[in-house]
Amino acid sequence: MKSTKKKINLQKHLKKKLQSQSSFRKSTITSAKTKLTPSFKPKGSVYFRHHQYSYRLPIIISILLLLTLILVVPSLIVLPLGNKSEITESVEETTLEDENPEAVSVAVMRTKADVVEDVPLEDYIVGVVAAEMSADFELEALKAQALAARTYTVSHLLGGNKEEEFDITDTVQHQVYKNNQELQQQWGSNYETNLEKIKAAVEATKGQIITYNEDPITPAYFSMSNGFTENSEDYWENEVPYLRSVPSPWDLENPKLVSQETFSKDELEKLLEVDIPNGKSNDILIARNDSGRVSEFVIEGNTFTGREVRDKLALRSSDFSVKQNNDHFIFTTKGYGHGIGMSQFGADAMAKEGKSYEEIVKYYYQGVEISTLDEAAPTLVLK
Repeated sequence: MKSTKKKINLQKHLKKKLQSQSSFRKSTITSAKTKLTPSFKPKGSVYFRHHQYSYRLPIIISILLLLTLILVVPSLIVLPLGNKSEITESVEETTLEDENPEAVSVAVMRTKADVVEDVPLEDYIVGVVAAEMSADFELEALKAQALAARTYTVSHLLGGNKEEEFDITDTVQHQVYKNNQELQQQWGSNYETNLEKIKAAVEATKGQIITYNEDPITPAYFSMSNGFTENSEDYWENEVPYLRSVPSPWDLENPKLVSQETFSKDELEKLLEVDIPNGKSNDILIARNDSGRVSEFVIEGNTFTGREVRDKLALRSSDFSVKQNNDHFIFTTKGYGHGIGMSQFGADAMAKEGKSYEEIVKYYYQGVEISTLDEAAPTLVLK
């Protein structure tokens, strides 16, 4: 009996416990449903904060757009100005390049190869100095030669024949010019040393030319004189104010000052286009100018200028004397070249005495100045 009562009591207890648990689950579900219902949210909840940011988002975007306009737009405005500055700088650089002597080139007719080489001006001057003056000469003499060569080139470019496909030849018709390959053959193992020295002389006078009354001169030069240079009108036709005869006593010390050429009667008749009688001493008369060169040469009634005789017989100088030995004529010359302008040997001797290239140039070319290319030849620079 007691066992039956305990069993009934136990069942009642379990029933109450199950009812209590069921009541708790219902309460929990109801609470959960209440949380999911959006009818009311307390301030500070996640929902409220989400909507608060959704209201602020347009304001933030507007601020960002405003900052973008403030920062980016001025940059867009400055950028074209920056480009304009770069363009201006580029134009200025181009102008400076045009004023640089390297912007000027020379079309050189290479006579042997019959081709035209386009050579930058300063490189061309190196090739002329190397061909026209010994690399053993003093640096100041080489500078004077570079200045004369550049001036001659510029003067020729300004007034040259525009119909030709070239500006200048590489022969004594204008100025002798040799390129690097030819100089290597000429100098051999001394090539590097000689070229460096001549380049230094050219670089020291870069962009400089000789002017008279602000115009480039015709800077005639030659190897050595007979002790005096020649007035231009005594050899050429025109009197040139800066090409005046001046003493050049240094040339008299040159061991190669005097030279001789011998012609047979037949050779002389052919070269001078004259008839010379056989078997007697022929009548020869010579007149000289103030520099000692021949102004007039008369043989058997035929009259020539000293220059004409020099050209026809290919003599070294127009300062010559003649001695007849039976049917042969011996011409003794003094000096080498036409004698007008600068004596190269004299320039070297002056440099050895301590004279600068400016002093050398102003001695042999009377009343001249040393100017720059952009000052004296702006039209050439602009080309």
